[in-house]
Amino acid sequence: MTPLLLTDIEQAVRSSWSAETCTPGFRSRWTKDNPARDQCGVTAMVLNDLLGGELIRGEVHVNGEFVDYHWWNRLGMGIEIDLTREQFRPDEIVAGGIVIPRPPVTEWRRLREEYELLRDLVLEKLNRQQAEASTTEAHQPS
Repeated sequence: MTPLLLTDIEQAVRSSWSAETCTPGFRSRWTKDNPARDQCGVTAMVLNDLLGGELIRGEVHVNGEFVDYHWWNRLGMGIEIDLTREQFRPDEIVAGGIVIPRPPVTEWRRLREEYELLRDLVLEKLNRQQAEASTTEAHQPS
């Protein structure tokens, strides 16, 4: 089996984002021009499934006022991965960042359907990539 690269995971996640995987209350403002918009929570959970580590939650401020939360991941040795950081406008500032224990999916009151959709799409793409890589390897001369 060919190991996955972080770039494979990133590409699978980014190509799976849609209005259906973003926060339901913000679907009307989701566009292909800013596909990371409102994808942070579900993306952080899917990356946590794939890579482990910790979930980090910061606050989004505009003109010093809290407007929302932002989620990303921290892996071993303090390495942070945030695939959705580019969603923010210059006036939206992410402040702080605390570790939030991951609740069991069965206890989620919101974003469960969006998370499950994104997770399934990402896993499907990663499995397809691995199958294609295995086929390519099998046809390589020794």
